[in-house]
Amino acid sequence: MPHAHDVQAAGDRVEALLADLGGLTDPAARAKAEELVRTLVELYGSGLERLMEILVESDAGQALHRVAADPLVSGLLVLHDLHPLSTRERVAAALEEVRPLLGSHAGGVELLELDTDGVLRLRLEGNCHGCPSSRITVTDAIERAVAQAAPEVSRVEVDGLVTAQNEVLQIQRRPPGPCPVPEPAS
Repeated sequence: MPHAHDVQAAGDRVEALLADLGGLTDPAARAKAEELVRTLVELYGSGLERLMEILVESDAGQALHRVAADPLVSGLLVLHDLHPLSTRERVAAALEEVRPLLGSHAGGVELLELDTDGVLRLRLEGNCHGCPSSRITVTDAIERAVAQAAPEVSRVEVDGLVTAQNEVLQIQRRPPGPCPVPEPAS
């Protein structure tokens, strides 16, 4: 069965609903709605955590790989800080997958650094130097691949060229304790 869930559309809808909640004039209703969201996120996070424990305990390597490779599930695992691969490992895999699509425009993509703020620094190697349209095409392909594999990456910098990261969701590591819900803007 194909997955009909569009992660970007779902993320956009969640953001819009959270903004609507922040606009509620009744503080009690706003607090209840935020508590509901927090409780549901915690419940699903706990369920995913237990699922991952079961897969690891069962030595179900193939199933674990399929779960972690699924775009929808992978994003949820990242959101709850449960993905079995590190951000760096997922970025490296994404770069390997996009490399054949780059053709002669980039002989290689070197991962220089992934800092603690989520900024990814890359260097393109190949013959796209001096060709702005090819460079933009290559950079765009890389950014899309990285955004899908590691949505927690906040920005991609390529050879001194700074570009905004196409964010799937504003995903950050799960903080310790209960899952916080953003306070409404004043």
